[in-house]
This record gives sequence, structure tokens and C-alpha cells, in this order.
Amino acid sequence: MNLLLIVVVVLAVLFFLRAGLVPSLNFLIWVGVVLLILAVLAPIARHGPLLPPPVSA
Repeated sequence: MNLLLIVVVVLAVLFFLRAGLVPSLNFLIWVGVVLLILAVLAPIARHGPLLPPPVSA
């Protein structure tokens, strides 16, 4: 996790130095969106969907 954080920070600084503030913030927003999606999907992938078992008739 620390390595991922270092990579994201280095990429954001490179974007800031090369393109300016807005593209670097846009990059960090997309990183946040991807991490949010992964945070939602990880428990679902680990435990399966939180659905009740089917009722047999």
C-alpha cells in the first residue's frame, strides 16, 4: 500500500510540474474514484454479494 501511495504521489508531482495544477488535481480525482470503486468491490469479491439465499419451494 505504501508503494502505491508513493507511485501516486510521484505521478501527481510529475503532472503538476509538466502540465500544471488542474491536470494534476484531475489525476488525483480519478485515482480517488478508482480507489473508491476498488473499496466497494473488494468485500463483494471476498464474501460474495450480500443477497439472501434463494427460497426453495
